[in-house]
Amino acid sequence: MGHRTVVILGSTGSVGVSTLDLLERVGAEVEILALTAGRNVAALADQALRWRPRLAVIEDEGALEELRSRLEGSGVAAAAGAQAIIEAAGQGADWVMSAIVGAAGLAPTLAAARAGSTIGLANKESLVCAGPALLAIAREAGGKVVPVDSEHSAIFQVFDRTQADTVRRLILTASGGPFRGWSLEAMRAATREQAVAHPNWSMGAKISVDSATMMNKGLETIEAAYLFDMPSDKVDVVIHPQSVVHSLVEYADGSTLAQLGPPDMRAPIACAWAWPGRVAWDAPPLDLAAVGSLTFEAPDETRFPALAIARGALVTAGGAPAAMNAANELAVGAFLGGGIGFLDIASTVEETLAQMNGAGDLTACANDDAVEWAQMIDGAARRVAAQVLSRF
Repeated sequence: MGHRTVVILGSTGSVGVSTLDLLERVGAEVEILALTAGRNVAALADQALRWRPRLAVIEDEGALEELRSRLEGSGVAAAAGAQAIIEAAGQGADWVMSAIVGAAGLAPTLAAARAGSTIGLANKESLVCAGPALLAIAREAGGKVVPVDSEHSAIFQVFDRTQADTVRRLILTASGGPFRGWSLEAMRAATREQAVAHPNWSMGAKISVDSATMMNKGLETIEAAYLFDMPSDKVDVVIHPQSVVHSLVEYADGSTLAQLGPPDMRAPIACAWAWPGRVAWDAPPLDLAAVGSLTFEAPDETRFPALAIARGALVTAGGAPAAMNAANELAVGAFLGGGIGFLDIASTVEETLAQMNGAGDLTACANDDAVEWAQMIDGAARRVAAQVLSRF
């Protein structure tokens, strides 16, 4: 693939770690321009000493001196703060992995899009908050966005762009999370430790809780609608506990195409890295005989209302998805901190959206204005959600 310059946003998280592991496994010829992290200064420093980027950036400004001390004599520059991460993202690297969790990833992803980089997008919240505008900005700058979420990578690989009008449905698969067979009463007493114990994937705490509530699949429904320019009624979800079929595309002629593989994030990362080609690596083989059986079931939106809430936000459109995401981030944080119960997450999001009353129409804005408005809605929704949470 030749020499490429690379920036990895969120390098110490699960996707960032998997990205560096994959680059090492494929023997990629890369120059790392920047690695960025939120608070894990020790892990960031270790990565920087191994990969020798030009720059290492920690979002937590209080950790800058420790980062500098750990990198002393290495030749790697150190910086801190949200603005430094945005500047790192906008250097015009050939390829940028966007793996910062949450709405905090929007501004850096936007900077990479404006710079014309190819973006491996693992930060679904960027699309949820300002998807059409972000995609348009990337196109106008000559870059492209390749999805890294396993579900959207699967669709990306089997979606025929020359015949998009023949697509009948996009079908996202969901593991069902750790509480798939639990009753509402049992989920009401669910602990943090139980919620983050995902049965198939190794993920951070926030994403694991989103999987447990099925808000993750709600976010992915919005993401898929924007990425593939599909109306909400053409994006479906099916529970697939084995996480082998990563998603499917159904066509008008009755054919349904699926992408399969073991639950390993390095596979969709490899796809995003090499697209439109393929790169060989020591990927674990899919042994269907060992898997034995693949099962599917409809999602239960009574026990997991987050999915219906997200679909409603997509139908409402405008600023509703951004408001929903902001409220969910606060509610998940409150749950992880012990402030609310598991079932209170969805109810907090629902009440916040009701109070926001649609949150405004982003579609009337120019692309840059739409992103700025989405960020304003994010802040407003956080204030409303904080008031809702204060009642618990």
